[in-house]
Amino acid sequence: MPRTRPATQRKRREILDAAIDIFGNKGYANGTLAEIAEQVDITHAGVLHHFGSKQNLLLEMLTYRDETDVADLDEHHIPNGPELFLHLVRTALVNSRRAGVVQVYTVLSAESVTDDHPARPFFEDRYSTLRGLVADAFRVLCEQEGIAEPATIGAASASILAVMDGLQLQWLLHPQDIELAETSEFAIRAIVNGVLHPGPELSQYIRG
Repeated sequence: MPRTRPATQRKRREILDAAIDIFGNKGYANGTLAEIAEQVDITHAGVLHHFGSKQNLLLEMLTYRDETDVADLDEHHIPNGPELFLHLVRTALVNSRRAGVVQVYTVLSAESVTDDHPARPFFEDRYSTLRGLVADAFRVLCEQEGIAEPATIGAASASILAVMDGLQLQWLLHPQDIELAETSEFAIRAIVNGVLHPGPELSQYIRG
């Protein structure tokens, strides 16, 4: 297959960046290809020439967004094992400097639960993959610490992803009140410690 010309690659990146802006501000349903085309100074037909359809643009944009997260890593993928927990904190720090990217992820992940949303398979696969990677990191960490694999790993893995997404939502609404990296690190550390050194049940704190 012929190589994509540099000028074409640049224009595709411009369109993807514009899609992040438009879909992040308006959602997938309300954001239009015409608005994206106007932002990069081409026609509606020009966007379709590069991506074929609005749905294809959405899916490529989501992949593009994920690729930017690991572009600076040596192997261009998120690390395995306990290093993953530090990577998640670093990602929160990076996200605190790119509200537009966080906004499009938050909007589209929420929209994807609706019927027939084209991004639903993407987010289903993304969450399944990330839960598995976090669970694997917990298993390695438990082995390093000489701890038998606890039954809480599955719940802890889902909780880490949930708390990161929830903090991003709060940060978008109240950026002056939420320090994204600091609160993400606190939550991840608390969950990791909850797996390695579980404390008493919450019911023990309730006075009868």
